[in-house]
Amino acid sequence: MTSSKEKTGDKRDKSKKVPKSNKKKKTTDAKKLDQDLLLPALKPQGGRAPVVYDPLKRYLREISQYPLLTPDEEKELTWRYYREKDPDAALKLVVSNLRLVVKIALEYHKMLYFNLLDLIQEGNVGLMQAVKKFDPKRGIRLMSYAQFWIRAYILKYIINNYKLVKVGTTQNQRKLFFNLKKAKESLEKLGFDPQPKLLAESLNVKESEIIEMDRRLSSSEISLDTPIDEDQKTLYSVFPSQDESVETSIAREELKEFMKEKAAAFEKTLSDKERMIWNDRIMAETPASLQSIGDRIGVTKERVRQIEKKIYQKFRAFIQDEIPTLDTVI
Repeated sequence: MTSSKEKTGDKRDKSKKVPKSNKKKKTTDAKKLDQDLLLPALKPQGGRAPVVYDPLKRYLREISQYPLLTPDEEKELTWRYYREKDPDAALKLVVSNLRLVVKIALEYHKMLYFNLLDLIQEGNVGLMQAVKKFDPKRGIRLMSYAQFWIRAYILKYIINNYKLVKVGTTQNQRKLFFNLKKAKESLEKLGFDPQPKLLAESLNVKESEIIEMDRRLSSSEISLDTPIDEDQKTLYSVFPSQDESVETSIAREELKEFMKEKAAAFEKTLSDKERMIWNDRIMAETPASLQSIGDRIGVTKERVRQIEKKIYQKFRAFIQDEIPTLDTVI
């Protein structure tokens, strides 16, 4: 998180600066939020010879130095920032919650194979936005509220960077998507070389399917319709359900309602044929087959597939424009 204040001679104590996730390219949103919150970034020590290191491990070491806040400390700081816009209070609230960003980023990294540091970087932007927007009068913990913003900004990054490619459409492909990595690790622990033939026997699928899924998972191709569980839920609903507090549940429901609202607005932009495919295939709990929809609208199933792909592309463009306006739901 690079602050423009540093370039103009900011004299703050550098020991209090927020660690960055070692990425040179920063988003415009991140720069703007840094300026608004006056949160400086941790700069690498100058004058030393280059050292080979794992950037993720270094980042985790850096954030481990910041203590977690007690509920009373958090309450005092949130009220101070809310009333006075004190940048020191904002800084302490941000750095004490950086571990939360890593935890949430890991959820998406495990599901979707995006670069973890990229996800952390975007989650940190969401965390800063949460600190700016937090209203202590609501009576919930900042940590619970911040999860909403962290997930929203990570989701925005994922949508901005996926390629519209089907990853898992058949039952075997869905099985592979969720089990291939696990099967490889299990075989390696037993001392076996996880070659495609051995993996195919282990998972009871064709060797060619192993090779194809391995290729896809090794690439950066992620789809808006990528399944995120074996029940074929999609990236559109990529908010993991788990045991959660009432406060977290409220934040999660706010985001779900926001996404439902935007989906309804998007539907109004579609033609009659597109709307049928959107409702009966993309949004349906039990999607209609390509053939059945094709018969109803008088086109081939291949044409339905082409229209469906166009709808995903249009939705991607639509939601990219809408997600930055998250202020409207708070």
